[in-house]
Amino acid sequence: MLNISPEEIVETLHMVTQQNLDVRTVTLGLSLDACAHPDIDTMARAVYDTVTSRAERLVAVCEAISAEYGVPIVNRRIAVTPIAHLAAVTPAADLTPLALALDRAAHEVGVDFIGGYSALVHKGTGDGDARLIDSIPEALAATERVCASVNVASTRAGINMDAVLRMAEVIHDAARLTADRDSFGAGKLVVFCNMVEDNPFMAGAMHGPGEPDAVINVGISGPGVVRAVVSSLPDDADLTTVAEAIKGTAFKITRVGELIAREAARRLGVQMGIVDLSLAPTPAEGDSVADIIEAIGVERCGGPGTTVALALLNDAVKKGGAMGTSSIGGLSGAFIPVSEDMGMVRAVNDGALTLEKLEAMTSVCSVGLDMIVIPGDTPVETLAAVMADACAIGVINHKTTATRLIPAFGKGVGDVVEYGGLWGSAPVMSVNGWAGVRLMRRGGRFPAPLGSLRN
Repeated sequence: MLNISPEEIVETLHMVTQQNLDVRTVTLGLSLDACAHPDIDTMARAVYDTVTSRAERLVAVCEAISAEYGVPIVNRRIAVTPIAHLAAVTPAADLTPLALALDRAAHEVGVDFIGGYSALVHKGTGDGDARLIDSIPEALAATERVCASVNVASTRAGINMDAVLRMAEVIHDAARLTADRDSFGAGKLVVFCNMVEDNPFMAGAMHGPGEPDAVINVGISGPGVVRAVVSSLPDDADLTTVAEAIKGTAFKITRVGELIAREAARRLGVQMGIVDLSLAPTPAEGDSVADIIEAIGVERCGGPGTTVALALLNDAVKKGGAMGTSSIGGLSGAFIPVSEDMGMVRAVNDGALTLEKLEAMTSVCSVGLDMIVIPGDTPVETLAAVMADACAIGVINHKTTATRLIPAFGKGVGDVVEYGGLWGSAPVMSVNGWAGVRLMRRGGRFPAPLGSLRN
């Protein structure tokens, strides 16, 4: 039984009013398996009808819970069955009607984003997968709220290098088609290694095949709260003390997420899924993972010591969250998106944080290379090589890694793009020009590592 004491309520209110605590997202996962039909237009209508009927009360329920408990719920989202699974039953070459149906449904029910325009091709690419992937650039350009994701690697299967190169081409095309919006189409597209089935965060959310027909997954937040706690410690506090303070704070934040998840699931009459423990930053000053790293003691995020500080933070958040809920899932750790974190932006502008350092940080955080804007003329082989490096970290270390790279057409290093809202703004970062073009054109499959033999 989840019991909340008066003291916890007072402390939570302080977190909300002074330290930017919020529930980042309540995400309704929906199965669309019953919508499959050979005729693309019939299937699109079924998709629209299913989403609008099953999610019609989502926003109202979230608003009521937020008002009653005094905790902001920043986003209401939907995740659906990977659309590539539905694509397998139709011969249609153009799958964008499904994306348009999802977008209309998202507008109708009032959610912020809908994820699941997705494919899983870590061991091979089927016909439906290929058509879905081919349609991604146009689908993202033609819609406002649809997000896409593709899993190209796993520890069990290795890395599908042909899919990595193809996704680099898709990212390039998505960016080109939305050049008038600073290439933001690429900002709604994530390439994964070890993709999870219950991630509530965008742009990588999808409703996995192991999930029930409908489920509520909640993503918490709270970098501002953790930063305030760490900043309150004396400068000579040892790292065990720092870790314990973060762990205790993560527990309290998770309790809030657990409460919201249970209430939302109960009121909607669906199963409660998971609470994702990830610290998700916002462009608000102080609500920053980079600021936590600097409060721990690094002079500027990206400098020597950044990786160990982030590792300590990630580990303590997971330990504290594990005490706060038995329903841990999603990605659960700390996000390091550049554009969404003012501390990260400041570190890039100061020359402290580079793409290579972000890659090193990928080995110890939730996902990795997230919301990074690079020059629009970056070659596709270079894009592919950056993604392959991130996948290698995930494959070898049995963890989820992801890349959300935005080649901003017409922009060069030092230029700034403005996306607004939670997406923030970001300087265009430089990319090492010595990528292995020949390597990325070899294709084939990076074999599964020895560590995959775990049975």
